[in-house]
Amino acid sequence: MQELNYDEYSKVLNHNNEVISFKCELQENLQKAMKEFVEEHPNWDQYRILQAAIAGFLMQKGFQNRDLTRLYIGNMFSMNFKD
Repeated sequence: MQELNYDEYSKVLNHNNEVISFKCELQENLQKAMKEFVEEHPNWDQYRILQAAIAGFLMQKGFQNRDLTRLYIGNMFSMNFKD
């Protein structure tokens, strides 16, 4: 697997095709763990992991939003919700 690089890729975040790209520095241990996970689970990639992690964090902190819930569940269970 190639080195994880966040500034070269943007991901569709919701059904409205809104795209937001950001650069993120990760601690080396976190990057290694994520790389190993992706190598062992080919249906996941670094972008799916980050989306699921951010959505899960926001939901745990009490942020309630239908699109956020769909994004989280979709990433966790490989589902794509249209509406």
